[in-house]
Amino acid sequence: MTQQAAPVWANFVPIILIFGIFYFLLIKPQQDKQKQHVKMVSELKKNDEVVTAGGIHGVVVNVKDTSVVVKVDDNVKIDVEKTHISQVTKK
Repeated sequence: MTQQAAPVWANFVPIILIFGIFYFLLIKPQQDKQKQHVKMVSELKKNDEVVTAGGIHGVVVNVKDTSVVVKVDDNVKIDVEKTHISQVTKK
């Protein structure tokens, strides 16, 4: 009795399955998180309470094209890149 070899495409099935698992476990959630962050940053407005990536809490005073001015204390304002706003705590 002779054994038949498996079709060539059958060798690629495990690789395709592994890629699918990586996509749905790693790539897709990261893309969703990035879209959510872009949406949050684009909706920033004056008087929003924010937290920066460095952990600084403050209130948005002015929104510019790529940055925001954040008031952290009386007479203390800092210019922060929009990409470094990690969360909006109160709108």
